[in-house]
Amino acid sequence: MRIFVTGAAGFIGFHLCGRLLKEGHEVLGADNLNAYYDVRLKQGRLRQLEGNPRFQFFQQDLGERPAAQKLLQDQKPEVIVHLAAQAGVRYSIENPQAYVDSNLIGFTNILEAARSLKLRHLVYASSSSVYGANNRVPFSVEDRADHPLSFYAATKRANELMAYSYSHLFGLPVTGLRFFTVYGPWGRPDMSYFLFSKAIRAGKAIKVFNHGDMRRDFTYVDDIIEGVVRIMALPPAGEKPPYQLFNIGNNNPVPLMEFIHHLEDLLDQKAVMELLPLQAGDMLETAADIDSLVKKTSYAPQTHIRDGLKKFVDWYLEWEKKGIF
Repeated sequence: MRIFVTGAAGFIGFHLCGRLLKEGHEVLGADNLNAYYDVRLKQGRLRQLEGNPRFQFFQQDLGERPAAQKLLQDQKPEVIVHLAAQAGVRYSIENPQAYVDSNLIGFTNILEAARSLKLRHLVYASSSSVYGANNRVPFSVEDRADHPLSFYAATKRANELMAYSYSHLFGLPVTGLRFFTVYGPWGRPDMSYFLFSKAIRAGKAIKVFNHGDMRRDFTYVDDIIEGVVRIMALPPAGEKPPYQLFNIGNNNPVPLMEFIHHLEDLLDQKAVMELLPLQAGDMLETAADIDSLVKKTSYAPQTHIRDGLKKFVDWYLEWEKKGIF
């Protein structure tokens, strides 16, 4: 198929493009290469993809409506996987306008372009953060998600409502995926496992919020990609509107302190911990109910937390030698 992937230079987008290329698809990747984190990492990801003749990259800000829509109209993809977004819970407290521009306006432009294309499927990334103050675990897509704890979460929940309305109004086949704490090689430098590794290696203190009393449904990136690829091939059929929404996670939350101890063992260094109270926007626990995704796709995450962290640490140490981190 001819597949358009937004956020192609991002963590999940890069891994998805690589998988799709291996499967023989034609991949059109778009990214604005913003400076939210070190652009050299994004460029490094792209270098892994650009040698493939079936990959084309377009540097494009999706918030620029005429250019973004023209790009999609010109390329005429069969499937769009929309992963581009301004990420980060804490950064959304400092700079909410970036989330309006990317997550709201950018997604509106994708929806507008998609409704005029004869798409097989539009798949977009949501987030476990939409569950917010919900304290019923594991989180189910049937649960209410109307108490977001951060502006980032609010924009992701808004994306879900926007996508549903376009599916209802225009018959657009759409699937939303609520990702749960994705980690692995080529990951984002603002994520906890990356920040912890960097600090531990430098002998600096790591910031451990809520005194370590937190649990996360850490999901290895290859398991996430497997779920995305499976759902891409299964657009909603028979539903009115043609819309579906799934959690995609590991279904096995890990205590934060256990996670840190795995990193200490793999890095062969003890962490100096600065124990802090819960930070604004943080959730105490995330846990994915993935029963509906399993029923639809036979999805089954395969990667144990220690195995996934080892792959990340091996990659991280290799890049550290290059002086990037």
